[in-house]
Amino acid sequence: MRFSGATHTTRWLAGVAVAAVLIGVGTPALAQDANTNARLNKVESEVRALQRKVFPGADGKYFEPEITAAPAPRPAPGAPASTPLSDLLTRMDVVEQQMARLTSQVEQNTNRIGQLEAKLAASAAAPAPALAPAPMPADAAPAAAQSNLDAMSGGASTRPLPAPTTTPVTAAPRPASPAPTRPVAAPSSRVEAVRAIAKPQSADAGDDEYSYGFRLWEAKFYPEAQQQLKLFLEKYPRHERASWGRNLLGRAYLDDNNPSEAAKWFLQNFQTDKRGDRAPDSLLYLAVSMKQLKDTKRACIALAEFSETYASEAAGRLSGLYGSTRNGLNCS
Repeated sequence: MRFSGATHTTRWLAGVAVAAVLIGVGTPALAQDANTNARLNKVESEVRALQRKVFPGADGKYFEPEITAAPAPRPAPGAPASTPLSDLLTRMDVVEQQMARLTSQVEQNTNRIGQLEAKLAASAAAPAPALAPAPMPADAAPAAAQSNLDAMSGGASTRPLPAPTTTPVTAAPRPASPAPTRPVAAPSSRVEAVRAIAKPQSADAGDDEYSYGFRLWEAKFYPEAQQQLKLFLEKYPRHERASWGRNLLGRAYLDDNNPSEAAKWFLQNFQTDKRGDRAPDSLLYLAVSMKQLKDTKRACIALAEFSETYASEAAGRLSGLYGSTRNGLNCS
């Protein structure tokens, strides 16, 4: 019996010792588990608060954000339950993924805002674009021609022929509050009349352009003829009809009561090709233009040059115009 009692006592003491060891080991683990769970709950609540700031509703209410935790996989029936430590690790993984995504979106938004602010600052500091200078009109070329008789006759004469000038006209004062005016459209009858003039169609496209301008001038559509003849000279400056085109362009301005512009084209045609088919005509019509501008000095110089350079024309084909132009001029 003593042996049996001693054995029973020994077993009881061993059981008490094992229980004490288990209690000592379990208590820190339980305390650590509770502390980790509290910290994890705090992090999850902060993530939810951040989501409410990043994803506010239109009415100020919270709605489900685009970034959500992945649904936890449901264990299959009969599978063993997960341990508390594995659950904590799973929750921590989800929280870390959410924090990484939110941080990435915040950085992207910050970068975009910075780029927009930089563009706004650059556009505000940039100077206003300068206006491009107006292109030089096509009529500037004849205006730049030298208007003296030495250049016209190749140095044979000493009588200067200054460039044609016009008397400046003083503009009338404008009213304080001018009434808005609308541009006057061309009458439909004129448009139809211009369209009725057929454009020639032949193997020589340059001659067709000139002939169409001549038909417009002959029908007294002077602005349309001026535009067409300029187009012809721009496209075919070396055409055999170029001398005819420049002279006819001057005629179109002269017949349109614009002798100043006409004189520029007559002078340019004469200076460009003194042996051109219509160079004599241009020199004589230059005198006509000066006479209309009441510039007797320049008109007389042009007439003298015409009679010397083109004596046969002055006595033949252009004798009538030459005589009528000299009438009324007191040329020495």
